[in-house]
Amino acid sequence: MATTSERDHAHKLIERLEPAQIPTVVHFLEFMLLDPVARAVAMAPADDEPFIEQDRRRLVEGEAWFAERGGKGIPMEEVLADFGLTTEDFPPRK
Repeated sequence: MATTSERDHAHKLIERLEPAQIPTVVHFLEFMLLDPVARAVAMAPADDEPFIEQDRRRLVEGEAWFAERGGKGIPMEEVLADFGLTTEDFPPRK
């Protein structure tokens, strides 16, 4: 845990920054405060697979399917039923 003098020093350093530098510091501090999983996701490498014509076609088909249903997907209960499951098979986590 940071001591009071360390916190004071951090505040003084922030006060010395140029206004244009503040957003970067804020972003960095927010990153430091992420939980470990969120930080790992934020640091994951970008998907480098090429976006091919088949991907584009499937995206257009998916968007059309979704639009035909008024922007509504399939209810979770219906998806679970396809596998012989219900929401009771997944108790809430504590």
